[in-house]
Amino acid sequence: MRRAYPLTFLTAFWLLFTACALFVPKHEAPPLKQMTAEELTELLRQREAAVHSLKGLFSAKVRGGFLPIASRLEGAVYYRRPNALRLRGFTPFGNELFDFVQADDLYKLRLPLEGKTYAGHQSDIKAGGKLARFSQLSVWAVGGVVGINSIAKDEMVTVVEEKGRYRLDVYAPTTEGASPSRPPIRRLWFDRRLLVVQEDWFGSSGEVEATIQYDDFRPLDEVGSIPEEDMGDQDVRLFRPFKISLEDGRGQGSLQVTFHEMHHNQAIRAEDLGQAS
Repeated sequence: MRRAYPLTFLTAFWLLFTACALFVPKHEAPPLKQMTAEELTELLRQREAAVHSLKGLFSAKVRGGFLPIASRLEGAVYYRRPNALRLRGFTPFGNELFDFVQADDLYKLRLPLEGKTYAGHQSDIKAGGKLARFSQLSVWAVGGVVGINSIAKDEMVTVVEEKGRYRLDVYAPTTEGASPSRPPIRRLWFDRRLLVVQEDWFGSSGEVEATIQYDDFRPLDEVGSIPEEDMGDQDVRLFRPFKISLEDGRGQGSLQVTFHEMHHNQAIRAEDLGQAS
């Protein structure tokens, strides 16, 4: 009987240790750092200012009938501050599908396969049909990469913490200020790294125009992505998403863009932007 005591004690100790291990509380993420709307707004403006020009190559998958011929395309983007942007799309066979040029409040959309060209103010872009809608959605998505979706000086913002993220609501300029009764025109979601991982665009009545997810963040001009745990204290102003997923709020389709390369702050020629040299 005496020889059984050590074995019984060890068994009981092991069972108690195992039971305690099963009930170890799960690791909880630390609370978010306190950030004001002004600080997040300034961060967006710093990211915009860090990129004077950008050019890159991408591939895209399109669903919903935006494109009459191809559901896959290859493309190129050119950007020069403050607001010159060009998007070109080609079919897998190399045929030019569209050429979209934007400068200030003006745009020009050329559709070689249809032999049509649309031009005017951006507010009139809807007249271009599905391809014009596709171009507008593409501009919103790419704007999150080059930084042209930053907050305008006369826009108003509010920030709240929601689901472990910062939610920044952007309101159109008005003398009434931001209020719960007035819908925002945009909504940006920042993660703990202070990177914008989602962006929602809204119509004048508060309806969702588009929802954009940003992923695979890398420093510009880098080939490989950097794991979150290895980012350390790197300057996140130059981190950009190399993968973008967009859902059309009108239910017309979706867009997935994957950048193969992006180069920033290099010389951009006028002809690259579709402008006269």
